[in-house]
Amino acid sequence: MDRKFTVGLAQMFPRLGDVQANLERHLQLAREAQGLGVDLLIFPELSLTGYTLRELVPHVAIRPSDAHPMWKPLLEASADMALVVGFVEEDARHRFFASSAFLDGGRVVHIHRKVYLPTYGLFEEGRYLSPGDGFRAFDTRFGRCGMAICEDSWHISTPYLLWMDGADYLIFCSASPVYGVGMDQEGATANAATVTLFTKTYATLLTSFAFHANRVGVEEGISFWGGSLAVSPRGHVLGHAPYFEEALLPVEVDPGLLRAARQRLPLLRDEKPLLTLHELSRILSEEHPHDER
Repeated sequence: MDRKFTVGLAQMFPRLGDVQANLERHLQLAREAQGLGVDLLIFPELSLTGYTLRELVPHVAIRPSDAHPMWKPLLEASADMALVVGFVEEDARHRFFASSAFLDGGRVVHIHRKVYLPTYGLFEEGRYLSPGDGFRAFDTRFGRCGMAICEDSWHISTPYLLWMDGADYLIFCSASPVYGVGMDQEGATANAATVTLFTKTYATLLTSFAFHANRVGVEEGISFWGGSLAVSPRGHVLGHAPYFEEALLPVEVDPGLLRAARQRLPLLRDEKPLLTLHELSRILSEEHPHDER
């Protein structure tokens, strides 16, 4: 797509375990977004279920299909406006994943399953969920996109792999809680400042658009900070939602900025993925008795 389009970041507060209420909120926000001229509406991680699910996981899980009562209305809502929604996915062998789906034209375009499940500090995802097994870019009417979910984006290899797979639009969906000590000058918590920094850094070094949709609210004593943002391929913030409150943030996206950024900074042209592959193969093949890999 060469013409400009509008991305909406739906910074919402899901109700824990209440898929029906969350579905209705999704549909309401989709109607509001359409009124704002949004072409692609991005919801946070696990937006249909809430985050601290624990034993609720099997009870809120969905196997996406046209006939599913929770899935069908979302497909219908995507007839004219693309949606990215977060949910617990159940596969045919009854494994559960934290997934985000890209819906457009009444169909599922792509589903990403969260690869990196944090199980440290206040996190315990690895106890209840299965990890995804890869990162794939995919084609949309806006251009080639790549998705990552929360902890995925803390691993620098994630956006790099999506970039190498052709993604010009990086979509990060999070349920990022307040974690870490300290506030920056803008009132963000320590980890919020870090996420904002690496989102801007990824956009700049990969000369790509980056969109981060994060949830808000307090759930099981955990507070989520919001602060969703959109960043241009030159690292300029196109829009930034407030901290700790719900918001629907529309941002105009000009695909022409990709060409301008890559003319100015031809990092994609000069990248050497085969060298990276060769060096990683070498590193993994060498013996490192004091360094487990």
